[in-house]
Amino acid sequence: MNRLKVLKKIISVVIITIIIYAVFLFMSDLDKISDKIFNFKLEFLPIIIGLVVFSWIISYSRWNILLKNQNIHIPHSLNFQIFLIGGALGITPGKIGELFKSQILKEKFNIPRTKTAPLFIVEKFLDLVSAMIVTLIGIWFIPEIGYLAIVGLMISVLLFKILTSKKFFNQTLNFLNKIKFLKKYLEPLSSSHEILSKTLYSKKMFLLLILSFFYWIIIGCAAFFVIEGFGFSIGSILNIISTYSSSLVIGALSFIPGGIGIAEGSLIGLLTFQGIDISEAIVIVVLIRIFTLWFSTITGFIALKTSRSL
Repeated sequence: MNRLKVLKKIISVVIITIIIYAVFLFMSDLDKISDKIFNFKLEFLPIIIGLVVFSWIISYSRWNILLKNQNIHIPHSLNFQIFLIGGALGITPGKIGELFKSQILKEKFNIPRTKTAPLFIVEKFLDLVSAMIVTLIGIWFIPEIGYLAIVGLMISVLLFKILTSKKFFNQTLNFLNKIKFLKKYLEPLSSSHEILSKTLYSKKMFLLLILSFFYWIIIGCAAFFVIEGFGFSIGSILNIISTYSSSLVIGALSFIPGGIGIAEGSLIGLLTFQGIDISEAIVIVVLIRIFTLWFSTITGFIALKTSRSL
């Protein structure tokens, strides 16, 4: 996948997203939306942006530990730029475009993709497990979320079995390789089971899981302060963190690029379920996604454009 193709795909997803958001806004009360936007408390912006950037640092720390666990040592200045590029590609289905990081490491540092591509799978596995743990907190506030958490944890157990069993892993790859879109991404994983198994059973897995858990807590706090900025108080911060993580899991499981439309729709539904008017919920969710998804996408896009100097 060359960089021009990557940029074209990102632009296509951005255009589709603008259309989806426009439909959301068209279906709502525009007067209420404009009123809420103009009355947003700007003093919350530094807090929101600071939390989002801090969440990047947590994710980068996890990525760096995974690389070091494979005896791969990249200078932080370059490695962080590569990490940010993954943010731009996070809007691909299941964030699978983040595998492009492996291609950059191969081109610039001659590191085989078979050695780094499995780390993407480990990252996504950690994200799912930690998101489910955070979602479990929401059972105290919205019991219905418990069903999602239980299903997610069952999927996590199944994934762990697939990733640690060579037989099941190869069978799963053979099945997924039949999907044309996925085939080019999955090629580096064909001989990576040993690395996957070794990483998942590593002594550092607990630390990696803790980092993943705190990522969801921090990014959930950013969502909480967006809601606070609009002047709403619909429950404790733990409630919002759990609500946000559950909607993101639903979006990710849809395998739609960035979970766009699905994540927003589920989060809007959960907020209205907690007493927020649908028009107000729409503008809240759009702003949450701008900060928690599109801010990192734009930053990664800039890193991708300037990565020729890597």
